[in-house]
Parts: sequence; C-alpha cells; structure tokens
Amino acid sequence: MRAIQDLFSLEGKTALVTGGSRGLGQAMALGLADAGAQVAVTSRLRASLDETLDLIARTGSPAHAVELDVEDVAASKWAIGELAEKTGGIDILVNNAGYEEVRPSLDVDEALWDKINRTNLKGAFFCAQEAARSMVARGGGSIINVCSLTSYVGVPTAVAYTATKSGLLGMTRALSAEWAAQKIRVNGIAPGYFRTELTDVFYQDEVWQKAMLDKIPLAAFGDADDLQGAVVFLASDASRYVTGQCIAVDGGYLASI
Repeated sequence: MRAIQDLFSLEGKTALVTGGSRGLGQAMALGLADAGAQVAVTSRLRASLDETLDLIARTGSPAHAVELDVEDVAASKWAIGELAEKTGGIDILVNNAGYEEVRPSLDVDEALWDKINRTNLKGAFFCAQEAARSMVARGGGSIINVCSLTSYVGVPTAVAYTATKSGLLGMTRALSAEWAAQKIRVNGIAPGYFRTELTDVFYQDEVWQKAMLDKIPLAAFGDADDLQGAVVFLASDASRYVTGQCIAVDGGYLASI
C-alpha cells in the first residue's frame, strides 16, 4: 500500500485553474501548488494574475499565467492546447471561472442570461473538452467543476446563475460516466457561503448575514482556504475511485435543510 501522504501528492502533475486571479480560484490554485503540482491560472487580464503567481512561487512550485476568457470558446481551446504543449500535458482542470449578477427574474434579459450561461456552463464544458483531449493522451486525469449550493436549491434573484450551476452538476455526472473509460474522473465542489467579490453584495446586509449564519450548523461562513483540502483530494490519487460526485463545502448547510 502507498503511504497516505503519497496518495495526496501532486508531484509531477500539471493543473489548470480557470478564474484563478483572486478569491476561491486563487485559494484552490495555492492548495494544488502546495501539494506539488505545477499550476497554470487563467484570467481575462494577464496583469490580474501577478498576485497569484507570486503566491504560487512562494510554494516552490512552477506557475504559469494564461490570458483566457472562457466566453470565447475558440480562444480558450487554443490557449489550453498551447498550455498542454508547453507543459507536456494537463492532468487536472479546475473549472472555476464564473459570473453572476443579482437581478429579479422578471428583469432578466437575454443578454444577461446568455452571458452567465457562456461563462458558467458553456465555457466550462469546452474547457473540459479541450483539457480532456490532453488527459486522454496522458492516460487519465481529474476534472473538478466548481458548482454551487444553487446546484441543489433555488435562490431568489439568481435564476440564470442557478440554472447554469444546476446544469454544471448535470454535466459533471454525464461526463464522469462517459469519460471513465479514458480514466478521466469528473467531480464537483459546491462551496457554501464564502465572501468573495462575486458574492459581496449579499454580505453588505448585516440582517442577511445573521439570518444565514443561523442556517449553517457550523455557524460560520467559509474561508477561501477551506476549499484547499477538497480540491487536493479530488485532484489526487486519494480519490482515484471517486467520480461523478459533488462535495458540498458548506458548513453543513445542505444537510440541515
């Protein structure tokens, strides 16, 4: 049997994290780097990745910056293919790039619906597709889709976001069944209530904060570092017999409703 620390090691692996310039994406990229992977992070603006690259460098792992907008499928596929060629192949993909805009459902227009879908669902699929081509050549890999509590429950003023995150969970299950034959595992992480730039609008309301904390059994909001253990587990051989699953990192919220 392998030593337990070896099961969690990502030495010799290459990981790609979309939307890695800040927040949850940055934290997951650092967790993968700490576990030994060389990590590539993406953002629509190359300059916004400097902080993440510096933090990864402090772990001693190689880091790469990829200017990539997941809404642009052709450019994304080209950039991922180029990264695979540069690094020798991609072993891990974390589909983290996402977009949300709070708006009452009666006010959602086609432009907003399409933008959220292009980022959260369409973009995630085509990133997974291109990464999977490299993983097939490598003999397997791990894809981790960042889902959401809205993959399971409805949230007012978030209909488009909820639709895409529910779809992402369905995509996770479908791809896990199809790509298992190629030794590609596909799983998800559903973060609970974490304060990020994307969700900060909610946290500005102290009444909302108290109401939400009352619903979370651990009585605390998530810290970005709380996702690192889950992403390393799903990326590593520690989860080699796990596919098609979604881990809720939510302080017990889903279990209690």
